[in-house]
Amino acid sequence: MTQNNVPGMEASAVSILKRAVELDNIGRFQESIVCYQEGIQLLLDVLKALKDETKKAHYREKIRGYMERAEQIKAHLVREKEEGKYHEQIKITEDATGFSYETLFKPYISETLTEVWVEDPYIRHIHQLYNFLRFCEMLQKAPCQVKRIHLLTSQDDGENSSQQLNALTEIKQSLQTFGVTLDIEYSSIIHDREIRFNNGWIIKIGRGLDYFKKPKGRFTVGYCDFDLRQCQETTVDVFHTKHTRSS
Repeated sequence: MTQNNVPGMEASAVSILKRAVELDNIGRFQESIVCYQEGIQLLLDVLKALKDETKKAHYREKIRGYMERAEQIKAHLVREKEEGKYHEQIKITEDATGFSYETLFKPYISETLTEVWVEDPYIRHIHQLYNFLRFCEMLQKAPCQVKRIHLLTSQDDGENSSQQLNALTEIKQSLQTFGVTLDIEYSSIIHDREIRFNNGWIIKIGRGLDYFKKPKGRFTVGYCDFDLRQCQETTVDVFHTKHTRSS
């Protein structure tokens, strides 16, 4: 890293670590851990490039403090998971942004993730089908090894039934080219929305995957980047269990 890049790296580190502390303070520990780790790594990179010994000493102390807090959180999460008590709640407010699937699910994805269960009664209309495809794409790009996705949804019995069937068949065939198997089941009584990862995480979103608002236009900010897309108000409950499903 050149000296010219240091101010930008410092600013990024400060921003990410500020977010880590905010998440820490409101009990969103799994997300805060991710931010602490990213921010600490940025500070370490800055440290390597600095010449000023006073500033280097200041950052070493900061890094030590952040690392200690991150280790405390990790130990707390381990205890909570072992005792089956882990529960985190994320409130997405009306018109909030910054909740793309990549952002929301990132803290719960790991290299041990190989299988996913999606229970959502509303994967029927065109925008809901695109939401599910976007979720599958997110898993494909994430640092995990997902090989099987199970979808349980309700069947559209109306005029859009063929659209739902054709879209899910196309998604299934497309995933196969990436070595991922998609199992599709339909239920007429499904109501709850739940996503389970076989690394132990359970994410329950009040609105399921369909929490994004319709963009105001085809060429408005947020049409393509879903971190910039406004959301509908909903609650996300996150749990962890040592007893995961098997296929």
